[in-house]
Amino acid sequence: MTSPPDLAFEVPAPAPGTPPPTLAALLRERLPERSWSDVRALCARGKVTVAGAVVLDPAARPPLGQRIELRTTARIARAPMPAGFQIVFEDAHLVVIEKPEGISSVPYERKESGTALDLIREAWRRKGAKATATPLYTVHRIDKDTSGLLCFAKTKLGERGLHRVFKEHLAERTYLACAEGAVRAGRMESELVENRGDGIRGSTRHVGQGRRAVTHVEVLESFPAATLCRVRLETGRTHQIRIHLAESGHPLVGETVYVRDLRRSGREPMPAPRLMLHAATLGFEHPVTGKALAFACETPPEFLAVIDRLRSAR
Repeated sequence: MTSPPDLAFEVPAPAPGTPPPTLAALLRERLPERSWSDVRALCARGKVTVAGAVVLDPAARPPLGQRIELRTTARIARAPMPAGFQIVFEDAHLVVIEKPEGISSVPYERKESGTALDLIREAWRRKGAKATATPLYTVHRIDKDTSGLLCFAKTKLGERGLHRVFKEHLAERTYLACAEGAVRAGRMESELVENRGDGIRGSTRHVGQGRRAVTHVEVLESFPAATLCRVRLETGRTHQIRIHLAESGHPLVGETVYVRDLRRSGREPMPAPRLMLHAATLGFEHPVTGKALAFACETPPEFLAVIDRLRSAR
């Protein structure tokens, strides 16, 4: 039998000219003795329902008139793992995952949470493992806006071996990329610097000032306004694919950073609900056992939806 709520009320109308209040604000108004962090935690732990459904997000804005209930004795609820995340390989030394778009590989800000590292530990917790007892070493990254295969080491031995794999470009990595315009197959090479003079990464013409980057592009399908490509990395510099395609006049569909040159030409970048870049395959020799490892990641539905839209524009 469900216990009676500790607190129950209906969402009131907001003050004139103000947006609807958040769930946390509604709770805080009625629980002034509790701190903001307390009321947020009540939501995150599954203690609050809106119209009978558990709502874990304290920033949600419930509609006018809906009933909110707080039960402090309710069982702790866990948020579902993000769609598209899974561990595809794990042994004593390595863990390989499929990372969804919108998830950082590692924290880039001090208090950033929900990263790939956090998701791995949460997956371990749900299996009953001691998530904090096993270290995770970062040896490989993909952009937050890129989906696909990502590898971490679990031991120092694995870390040293994987560091060599990626430093010496021994891993086989291919990406699916959808770029604007009619992309030509071929090889792109440049020296990449962190700041090309306008505050963003890019290629430099000054020999010795950047890091060598080589990208191989194969055309898979052409659309009226874009091209679907398979891209193989010979090197692995930050944003390498995005920069090389943008500097060739073909920024990725959904690109928001490397679009200055495109705008200078009088064109606006093609919008998309996500960056059209997906780390599709990853292969390397196991750094401890020497066994050949090869992984393939299915193309996410939201990526395919953009492709279908571009294809149907013919």
